[in-house]
Amino acid sequence: MTDLERRYLWLLLAYPAEYRRSRGAEIVGTYLDLAAPGRRWPAPADAADLLRGGLRQRVRAAGVIHLVPGVRLAAAVALFTAAMLAGMWTVLELRPAPPGSGEPSVGSFVSLGIVAWVGWLLAAMAQALTPGQWHRRAVALAVLLTVALIPAAALTDLPRPPLFVLLPQVGLGLVALGASREWPVSLRVTPLVAAVTGLAVAARWTPASFAWTYRAVTADQALPSAAVAVLAMAVLLAAGLALRGDHRGGWALLILLTPVGLLALQPLAGAADGMPAAFPPNWTTLAATAVLVALVGPALLPVALAVRTRLARPSIPGPTGNTHR
Repeated sequence: MTDLERRYLWLLLAYPAEYRRSRGAEIVGTYLDLAAPGRRWPAPADAADLLRGGLRQRVRAAGVIHLVPGVRLAAAVALFTAAMLAGMWTVLELRPAPPGSGEPSVGSFVSLGIVAWVGWLLAAMAQALTPGQWHRRAVALAVLLTVALIPAAALTDLPRPPLFVLLPQVGLGLVALGASREWPVSLRVTPLVAAVTGLAVAARWTPASFAWTYRAVTADQALPSAAVAVLAMAVLLAAGLALRGDHRGGWALLILLTPVGLLALQPLAGAADGMPAAFPPNWTTLAATAVLVALVGPALLPVALAVRTRLARPSIPGPTGNTHR
């Protein structure tokens, strides 16, 4: 057995055992036939294709027909929320403190965050105007720009938005990558509408002369409010769809719990820290809470899938009938 074949067999573990037994050799043989001579590692596209196929087969084996629609529903809510927040933060970035105030700035902007927020506005526009994979690529680019702010600020010694602003945006963006390519136009334009709404709300929130700071705005207002709004929306969708026998809302709720937890990071960390709401939690508690949310939230989905798989298995009847005396 070659190294390439062994590595394809490892990737095949993504599929259910019964599927591997029936079609595993055929699948690996096809990839080996298409591989370039002398190749030792599976191509990234092949690995991604196998992992996606394995997930689809496991979902199908579990009988969870509403999971993929649930992912798409969660993506719609996440992208709507991320676009609205990006619109608000864009206005914030346009209002730096006046020179001599002691507050750092990046030229005419509050911080390097303006790069990421413009990226999110472009992603919302791409969702409305471009078909196919382009809108997912735009969202992926916006997520990468948001993450890149952290090393960029460290390298340039310029200010950036705090982590409790960036983390929920990344969480929302990762969920938004599940957006469907077949959304109707009425749904595709909602992120753009959300972004424009965020711009308008933030512009009317305070006079143009007001210098915003991320901490002042997000600690007690925008992010916790967004967490409550997203959670309420997800619960209502789950309950409303469940009444019609449609469980995609329940899966969407599970998927959205992680970004909701990141949006509510400060209140959750404050509760864990035992500090009054008027005082921000310390950095250690904030980091520990973020790690806990990032671990527990995604873990709920495979747990729910495992439970659903167990419940979907037909029970094996015990021996019945009379015994001979």
